[in-house]
Amino acid sequence: MISTKDFVLSKLLNAEEFISGEVLSSELNISRAAVNTAVRTLKADGYDITSTTNKGYRLMNHPDILSPGEVRAKLPKRDNVIVLPEVDSTNKYLKELAYEGAADRTVVISDCQTAGRGRLGRSFHSPSGTGIYLSYLMRPTVKPEFISTITCWSAVAVANAISSVCDITPSIKWVNDLLINDMKICGILTEMNIEPEIGAISSVVIGIGINVNESRSEFPLELQSIASSIRHESKLKEPIHRASLAAALIEELDKMCSLFPSAHEEYLKSYRKLCSTVGLNVSVVNAHNHTSEIPRLGKATGVGDDFSLQVKFEDGHTENLSSGEVSIIRR
Repeated sequence: MISTKDFVLSKLLNAEEFISGEVLSSELNISRAAVNTAVRTLKADGYDITSTTNKGYRLMNHPDILSPGEVRAKLPKRDNVIVLPEVDSTNKYLKELAYEGAADRTVVISDCQTAGRGRLGRSFHSPSGTGIYLSYLMRPTVKPEFISTITCWSAVAVANAISSVCDITPSIKWVNDLLINDMKICGILTEMNIEPEIGAISSVVIGIGINVNESRSEFPLELQSIASSIRHESKLKEPIHRASLAAALIEELDKMCSLFPSAHEEYLKSYRKLCSTVGLNVSVVNAHNHTSEIPRLGKATGVGDDFSLQVKFEDGHTENLSSGEVSIIRR
């Protein structure tokens, strides 16, 4: 349940002028004292709120805090959005909620993760105050084989959200990484649960981690040559407002959920346009042997109708890859 502080914040964020304590008290069905307490707490959190007799309160400026109030202000009619200050993994948290019966399109967002995960069991760098770590629950009624493309659909949704808020469009490295200037700024991890008795999909959890405002020095040394943030690569002086980007992402995922799988051609066209892997030399290993298998070398030649990556290998034969670990070879 959203707190009084976040209710008051959402109202202040959406108010164009002063809003009186009486109006806040009436609309939120709380006492004037509770309104005053909420405002004092918000000021202590860094929100610049001015108050004037007979006019009320007005938000003058606010920090980049990813909170329920910030997100609610952007999505006032959207239910089932849980915003946490910290969690081990948003995917793990949401999978537990899904098991307990959480509704379709439930969202979990966290300011940081203590045990964020990527593909192939890798950890995902998830510091506080800089990124967006979001998991989205789908309960599709399609057959399991159709859901295999949802990671690619999600990549398009993320690219659309970033483009709309940040005025820069990332590319997609097949299959699930988003890049700006060839630097990774987002990863996607999709996890599916199937009811074994009937072979139907019980839930799909889409985990999305976006590096939004980090400086290059904030990344671990081993990541500084491959990972970056939207702000750094865009050379923006001011931080990107994470709640605005998170809200745009939720809207894009809701749109995707509504259109899946009927808008296959639309999302395939977008994915092909954004996929920067095509035309590049690549090395390929199977996902389950990615640490020990000798890589196969080839060139990515296209994206198939099923979102597979078409690769022509050095021995001349061509494969459509639906899984595996693909790395770019830059010479």
